[in-house]
Amino acid sequence: MADDDFTIKLTRDQALVLSDWLYRKIGTAEFDGLVNRDRAVWSPLHQIAGTLETSLVEVFMPDYAGRLDAARERLLDSLGEIGRPVDEP
Repeated sequence: MADDDFTIKLTRDQALVLSDWLYRKIGTAEFDGLVNRDRAVWSPLHQIAGTLETSLVEVFMPDYAGRLDAARERLLDSLGEIGRPVDEP
């Protein structure tokens, strides 16, 4: 079977938030330990992280933190109740 490329589309907000999250997580003992359980996952993770880092000009802008916070808020608003803790009775 040929090695075909695969395309994933993200909104700019999704890409910005994912890029930041990967930047903060890759290299931590907890994250690396989890990924090391299936080392093959490093290949796509590095590809995704590298593509995001080289495609997002926002990471070099002086107002990056504000842009990231705004993107995060827009994504949270779009999620509704997904991922929110369930209140215990």
